[in-house]
Formats: sequence, C-alpha cells, structure tokens
Amino acid sequence: MAMTYEELHKKTVAELREIAKGLDHEAVKGYTQMNKEHLLPAVCKALDVETHAHRHVEEGFDKAGLKARLRALRGERDQALAAHDPARLKAIRRQRHALSHRLRTHSL
Repeated sequence: MAMTYEELHKKTVAELREIAKGLDHEAVKGYTQMNKEHLLPAVCKALDVETHAHRHVEEGFDKAGLKARLRALRGERDQALAAHDPARLKAIRRQRHALSHRLRTHSL
C-alpha cells in the first residue's frame, strides 16, 4: 500500500481513520479522536511518507540573477523617485512586480 502525500491529502477523515485502524504505530494512537490536520501527518509518519511535495525548478532558472536584477531595479526606483519621473517609476514597479512573481512561483 504505497501512497503519496497527495493521495493521502485527498482522502476524507473517515478514509484516513480506516487506514490508521490497520496501522500499529505510535504516531496513530488515538486516531479516532484526531481531526484531519493531525491525522494526516500521523498516517504519513506511520507509513514513512514524506509530508511535503518536492517542487522541480525549470532548467536554466537563475534565482541569483533575478535577485540581482531586483536589487538593481530598487536603485533605479530610488533615482526615479528623486527625479520625480512617474512614468519611469511605474515601469520599474511593473518590472519588479513581474520579477518578484517569477521568483515566488519558482521558489516554493
């Protein structure tokens, strides 16, 4: 009965309790009183299943380069603020937003 974390996460509390009923492990003691938030990690521990999903970063993703570009844009933003250039400031903010979004989506 090899299951993944995702498969276990999709199960209901009743289904997780049925699985726990068949397990003889210290982690699932008192499974009838556990809610899903506590039962899921206990069942994962008893079945020796990793409780987090691995995210795969796309080939060629340059996290350090993105962070360096964000730092450079911060300096450009400060210059645009000092120069009172709203058009340039808006463009820089949009670039920073897009780069931050890319960084967050790949760093999870």
